[in-house]
Amino acid sequence: MLHINDLVFRIGGRALFDQATVHIPAGARIGLVGRNGAGKSTLFKLILGEYAPDGGDISIRPRARVGRVAQEAPEGETSLLDCVLNADSERSQLLAEAETSHDPHRLAEVHERLNAIDAHSAPARAAAILAGLGFGADAQARPVSSYSGGWRMRVALAAVLFIRPDLMLLDEPTNHLDLEATLWLQSYLATYPGTLVVISHDRELLNEVCNRIVHLDRTKLVPYGGNYDDFERTRREKMDLAAKAQVKQLEQRRKIQGFIDRFRAKASKARQAQSRVKMLERMGPVVSVIEDRGMSFDFPDPEPMSPPIIAIDNGIAGYGDKTVLSGLNIRVDMDDRIALLGANGNGKSTLSKVLSGRLSLLGGDIHRPAKLRIGYFAQHQTDELNMAATPYDHMAALMKDAPEAKVRAQLGRFGFEQDRADVKVSNLSGGEKARLLFALMSRDAPHLMILDEPTNHLDIDAREALVAALNAYDGAVVLVSHDPHLVELVADSLWLVADGKVAPFDGDLADYRKFLLDQARDARRGDAGGERVVSANRKDERRAAAEIRAQTAPLRKKVQDAEKRLEKLGGDKAKIEAKLADPKLYSGPGEAVAKLQKDLAELERAISVTESDWLELHEQLEAATANA
Repeated sequence: MLHINDLVFRIGGRALFDQATVHIPAGARIGLVGRNGAGKSTLFKLILGEYAPDGGDISIRPRARVGRVAQEAPEGETSLLDCVLNADSERSQLLAEAETSHDPHRLAEVHERLNAIDAHSAPARAAAILAGLGFGADAQARPVSSYSGGWRMRVALAAVLFIRPDLMLLDEPTNHLDLEATLWLQSYLATYPGTLVVISHDRELLNEVCNRIVHLDRTKLVPYGGNYDDFERTRREKMDLAAKAQVKQLEQRRKIQGFIDRFRAKASKARQAQSRVKMLERMGPVVSVIEDRGMSFDFPDPEPMSPPIIAIDNGIAGYGDKTVLSGLNIRVDMDDRIALLGANGNGKSTLSKVLSGRLSLLGGDIHRPAKLRIGYFAQHQTDELNMAATPYDHMAALMKDAPEAKVRAQLGRFGFEQDRADVKVSNLSGGEKARLLFALMSRDAPHLMILDEPTNHLDIDAREALVAALNAYDGAVVLVSHDPHLVELVADSLWLVADGKVAPFDGDLADYRKFLLDQARDARRGDAGGERVVSANRKDERRAAAEIRAQTAPLRKKVQDAEKRLEKLGGDKAKIEAKLADPKLYSGPGEAVAKLQKDLAELERAISVTESDWLELHEQLEAATANA
């Protein structure tokens, strides 16, 4: 379907592609991954002919239709349904010709072609796609111009899905979607019959949809079989093998060089020394093992606070005289990890603003301790940053009495070293702006962090770093995200925001997927209720499980703390082992080797003790769970 051969392309003297080659067969579902700024979106423009390569060539199967989401959101008074239907230009032309042509032979050809492209089912297909992306029957009849830019980009996505191109190119297709639409899109793309190339930082989508991964790695296109998890495992294995080969080669070179240095001056050994010199030359340069620098986040932990940190009784939330949510009876404790579910427009952001204090209740009571500190992250806040100022300027303005070292330390928690802390915001990437917002939001160690779509501009590594940081953070988290991977790994409880109410959702994200499928099926059947029916036994089981989790929370915290200690000790051990594996170490003083060996022995003892403690705590937890 698509051949890229020896591609060369440079921007501003920097090579994005250098002799890059990859073949994408028909029917493959490819995930294109790589660091932000590596050139993924540029590759799409090269494939589409918007950029001309400096070398090599790109070829697409003749007569193959290529589709991508329009860069500009659709506009006008056309209804959503007609906007999507009009995307199929062939169908529109044939229908128009069927109305105007008087040639019976041509009319027969037109109707034969309309039948071949399944034109009669087009309205139903377009409506189903729009429904999957969050547009109900009434919404589909409204004009495109009545929607905001984000919703109109969903219409643009629906249009490219509708035309079913032979080769479909999708660049971050979930950025404008909520969790519900993201889950639907995953299911749709997983069975897409054509060839798909998708750029995404959504790990769940890459795992559910893709059967191959192409990694844009240091100007090359490297193909891998399987989904993203398979790619990550295979790449790690390759890097481990390369690291071992590097250590082995360094040791061989050290021994050969030692022989040369020792016997070069001796006439009786000169020939052998010379042969070793040639051997060293034939070995070539040391195998290079290059790994991208990892990203890290580090949220400062707040001091403990008695529960609840927020309680709402009979709350009513909205704007002016418009009520969005009513009957709010909720509480948030310090150890809560809550994800808000529900389609866009149902009130998730409204609830987030109420919890954060940015929106007052229209009715009811809200209780917050006077010393409660809340951090609030929303993607639109990037528009509020001063483009002419630097990250240091922003942080210093908020930490007015703090010394420079403390200001820079807070920025350093989120990857802003000296060189990036002093760069103008206008020159930062989307991911760096998001990290700056995290740094600003958490500067005073909040007790509660409310995160509204925190991952939109983060790459996969940064998302994994965010997951780790949130799981290590000791405060409460309220999360709104379309990223299922983030929700599954961070949230302990789910709240469903729908029909003007907020209620705990009985189940996990897999249950929620089933709930959405049931709702969609009920809607197709004309079921007006669409409410989730769960057996009484099932509800009782889940309620009992929730009670057990509450009772065993202190013990689970001890188990988690032991696991964190083990992880840290294991990391320290790996660092010492890496130093001991470096041949250069043994050419220095023996005291350094002895100290490292002593430190390693102490670490191994500490790991053994911690593992015993963890095992005992784990057995206590299992016993408590069984007896509860």
